[in-house]
Amino acid sequence: MAERMTDEKISREDGYLYYLGKDGFVWRTPMKTNTRGRKAKVGSERVKREEGFLYFIDKGGYVARAKMNRKGRR
Repeated sequence: MAERMTDEKISREDGYLYYLGKDGFVWRTPMKTNTRGRKAKVGSERVKREEGFLYFIDKGGYVARAKMNRKGRR
C-alpha cells in the first residue's frame, strides 16, 4: 500500500511526463509528441528519499511511496 509523502497537489497537463528528481522536487519533461514543451520544476515541496522505497506521483497528484519488494535481495 502506498503512503502519501506531501501535502502539495500537482496538477498535470497533457503531453508531459512527471517524475521525482534526484534533488527531491517534482519535475515535468515533454513527451516526444510535445515538441514545444520545456523541462521545468513543478513542485515547491522537497521530498527526502529513503532507501528501499519507490517514489511516484499517484492518481490524486500527490507524491507517494511504496516499499519495494526485492525478492530476497538487499
